[in-house]
Amino acid sequence: MKEVKVWKPSGEEVRQAMKWPTWSKEESVFDWYYDEDEQFYVVEGEVEVTLEDGRKIQFGPGDMVKFPAGTRCTWHVKKPIFKHYRIG
Repeated sequence: MKEVKVWKPSGEEVRQAMKWPTWSKEESVFDWYYDEDEQFYVVEGEVEVTLEDGRKIQFGPGDMVKFPAGTRCTWHVKKPIFKHYRIG
């Protein structure tokens, strides 16, 4: 299975991401399954995701994140998140 990636994007990556649709979520905990690849740029918020194998991944403002299709996880939104995302 492919790995979840978190990185600091280049200026060009940020400019492209700002054209993508947006999504926001209040503080919460929920299970999620990615049936397609999803990449997103975090504008604000703080999230810790627990993967099926127990590994934890954290991301926040300024991070670019990519979840591969087939990933099952639990999201813990610690501070309300606002992101630009692209599916596929």
